[in-house]
Amino acid sequence: MNISIIGTGYVGLVTGVCLAKKGHKVICVDKIQSVVDSINNGITPIYEKNLNEFLIDVLGDKLEATTDIKYAVENSEISIIAVGTPFTEGKIDLEYVKEAAYDIGMVLKEKKDYHVVCVKSTVIPTTTDTIVLNILEVASGKKLGEFGLVMNPEFLREGNAVEDFMNPDRIIIGTIDDTSFDVFSKIYKDYFSAPIIRTNTRTAEMIKYATNALLATLISFSNEIAAVSEEIGDIDAVEFLEGVHMDRRLSVNIDGKLIKPDIVKYLKPGRGFGGSCFPKDVKSIISFSESLGYVPRILKSVIEVNDFQTERLLNLLKEKIGELNSKSITVLGLSFKPGTDDIRESQSIKLIKSLQEKGALIKCYDPVAIENAKKELKDYSNIEYFDIYKDALVNADAAVIMTDWDVISSIGYDEFKKLMNNPVVIDGCRIFDKKEAQSNDINYVGIGCR
Repeated sequence: MNISIIGTGYVGLVTGVCLAKKGHKVICVDKIQSVVDSINNGITPIYEKNLNEFLIDVLGDKLEATTDIKYAVENSEISIIAVGTPFTEGKIDLEYVKEAAYDIGMVLKEKKDYHVVCVKSTVIPTTTDTIVLNILEVASGKKLGEFGLVMNPEFLREGNAVEDFMNPDRIIIGTIDDTSFDVFSKIYKDYFSAPIIRTNTRTAEMIKYATNALLATLISFSNEIAAVSEEIGDIDAVEFLEGVHMDRRLSVNIDGKLIKPDIVKYLKPGRGFGGSCFPKDVKSIISFSESLGYVPRILKSVIEVNDFQTERLLNLLKEKIGELNSKSITVLGLSFKPGTDDIRESQSIKLIKSLQEKGALIKCYDPVAIENAKKELKDYSNIEYFDIYKDALVNADAAVIMTDWDVISSIGYDEFKKLMNNPVVIDGCRIFDKKEAQSNDINYVGIGCR
C-alpha cells in the first residue's frame, strides 16, 4: 500500500521504515528540512538499534522523506499521524495532532479517492472520534464515510522499537466504521502474524494508556517496597522480589523450568522510570481523569514515588561520602534506558541537576546520549562529558550507575578501585551483584539495600 507518515520522531520514523521494510511504499513528512535531508541521505536523526540499517535498505525504492504534506497525502492511500503529544501546563498538548489533522483535511478537500487517516500518536480517549474527526470534516468539507478514520496505538519500547514493530504481540485498530477498518487493516494482514483486535477508537486510546500506566505502577511499587526494606535493614529488595517473581501467577513452570515473562522485569528496584512515554502518559491520564471529576489516587502515587527516587540517590551518596559540595561524582549513563539516545525525563539528567545545585563536580559518560545531554544541560556548570567510561572514573569520589548499558555493567571491580579516589558505587540500576562487589572491596550500595 501507499502510506504517508506525518511526523518522523521515534514512533513516526520507526513506523515508516518498518512498513517500508515489509514492502509498503512510504512517504515520511517532517517540517524540519534538516531532518528530511538526513533521512533522504540515509542517516537516521535518532538512535535506535537496526533502524539506520533498515533505512538504508529501503531508501529510494520504498521510502522517501519530504516537507510537502500535500504531495505525501495525494500520493498515498493512508496517512498516519505520528506527531508528538507533550505534557505541558498540566495537560496533554494536542496542538501537533490538530495541526496534522487540519493539513491532511485540506488536502482531502480536493482528493477524489477514498483516504484513511490514522491517529498513532498517544492521545487521551475521545481525541480521535471528537477532535480529530471534527477537524477533518471541517477542513475537508467531507463527512466520515467519504474518508476513513482509525486509531492505531503503538507499543514500541525505545531501544527495541524496530524489533517490537516487526514482531508485535498485538495490533489494536480502533474504528468507527467498517470501511475504515477494512482498508487500514490491509497494512497488517499478510505482513504480520500478530492478532488484529478491533475496538472503538476510545478503547484503542485507553489500551495504550492502561498499558503504560500498569508498567509504571509496577516500577513505582517495586521502589516503594524497596524503600520500606531499606528502613527495616538487612533485606535486599532484589532478593525478595526474585521470590515474588516465582509466584505461579507471574511465572510459569514448564517441565520443571521456570519461565519468567518480560513483565517481571518491571518488578525490580531502581532509579525509577523516565523517557517520552511513562511520565507523560501517566500524568496525562491523571489530568484528563481529574477534568472528568475523578481523582486517580494510585496513578498520582506512581508519579510521586518516581519523583522521589532522585532524593533517595542523593541520600545514599551523602551516607557514603558526606556533603556533596566540591565532591567529584561520576554519573554512568545519561539516556533514560539502554539502546537509545533519548534523555527526555531521564532520571540521570534530574540527578545531575540536583548534584550541580549542591556544588558537586560532575563527570558524565554515555555511549550515545552525550550530545543530547549537553543540549539539555547547557546552562549548568561544573559538568564534564566523556566518551570513554574509564576517563570519567578517574579521581572520582563516587560513581552512580544510572543506565544499564552492557558496557557499564561490564566494568570490572578492579577498574573502580584503580581509577577512583575511593571506590564508592551507588547502583541505581542494580546491575552489579552486591555480595560480589563488596567482596572485591567496593564500597557498594544499591537501591533497595543498605
